[in-house]
Amino acid sequence: MRLLLDSHALLWWLAGDPTLRPEAVAIIAEPASEVFVSAATAWEIAIKQSLGKLEAPTDLEAQLHANGFEPLPITVSHAYAAGTLPLHHDDPFDRMLVAQADAEGLTVVTRDARIADYGVPTFQA
Repeated sequence: MRLLLDSHALLWWLAGDPTLRPEAVAIIAEPASEVFVSAATAWEIAIKQSLGKLEAPTDLEAQLHANGFEPLPITVSHAYAAGTLPLHHDDPFDRMLVAQADAEGLTVVTRDARIADYGVPTFQA
């Protein structure tokens, strides 16, 4: 399965937080799974860290590499698609994940039920 981790799913995974459902842990850990992390997720985490609203690894890129996760850059077509989505969700980072998941054929691992409103596949984090 090709997965795209929402920010909370990524942070729970990195922290070994039991909030992440065992089924999500299993699918992320599955050797056949391709796990992607959007540049938008790194951007969101960095912003929240700089505002003092989030404790997260400061070596995020190294953590992605250590866990075998693939970075997913934001392309112009991703950005345009995110900007033209219906306003089911007001979070621009989540809208980017939706656009990327749709364009790249990815399943979003998330607890955010509003992401499914866009018709992209989701997996409950």
